[in-house]
Amino acid sequence: MPFRPPSLRRRCEAILGQLDLSHPFSLDALCERVAERRGRPIRLHPLPKEAAESGICGLWVGTATVDYVFYEAQTTPVHREHIVLHELGHILFGHDSVEGQETGGAAPVILGRTNYTTRQEQEAEMLASMIRTGAGLPSAAEPQGTLAKLGSAMGYHPRGTRVS
Repeated sequence: MPFRPPSLRRRCEAILGQLDLSHPFSLDALCERVAERRGRPIRLHPLPKEAAESGICGLWVGTATVDYVFYEAQTTPVHREHIVLHELGHILFGHDSVEGQETGGAAPVILGRTNYTTRQEQEAEMLASMIRTGAGLPSAAEPQGTLAKLGSAMGYHPRGTRVS
């Protein structure tokens, strides 16, 4: 029987099983735990304006001594958090190269996202979504704030059920 790699969901679940998602969830605490596992700090920074204007909303730069996670600052807090979770997904999956270009650890890892067509991007995005779910956070796609209140007042529920 040929070897079949585990499904993306199962690979994400295996990583999630190793994370202690605090309740209430704290992105800073998760970053600290991931940093401790890697033996180097994780530094969060907003993307430079030029990078955000180019269509990149998240970027991970991994060096031998520190991991830098950049996120789009001009978006909603939920989206910023999801961007950081996505970049942490790259770290947790051990992505250490741009798809198909092994660095052998000699150069810094620089992974930026503009789409989700590669295996690495799909892995990181699925893990980010599953972390949100596991931590009891709203989906990044669900309406937030004023939009959520308006939807609720009109009887709309994000999961498609009507509120009576």
